[in-house]
Amino acid sequence: QVQLVESGGGSVQAGGSLRLSCTVSRDAYNRYCMGWFRQTPGKEREGVATIYTRGQSTTYANFVKGRFTIAQDNAKNTLYLQMNDLKPEDTGMYYCAAGGYCTLDPGEYRYWGQGTQVTVSS
Repeated sequence: QVQLVESGGGSVQAGGSLRLSCTVSRDAYNRYCMGWFRQTPGKEREGVATIYTRGQSTTYANFVKGRFTIAQDNAKNTLYLQMNDLKPEDTGMYYCAAGGYCTLDPGEYRYWGQGTQVTVSS
């Protein structure tokens, strides 16, 4: 059974930083593409960043390029999202997910964590 558990969300002021973590069950970690997604108020769930854990190839949504970094720790089966220069519009629920294709389309991901809330105040 594939399990993903996020942590690291919280409340920060604009310009601040947070690092999200996602621990992935060992049997899934190297089988799938991993991604971070978010759902902000009034919007559909959208892709933030993806990483192919075997090759470390990454993809970012335009709205986070230069601010967020996706990374992995293979020894810990853990995915990270380092978020810098946070903006109020980054407020939302952040999810990690595992899927067969490295795309920013949430529909391509089969397994999801429960999410962690990020709140950025101005």
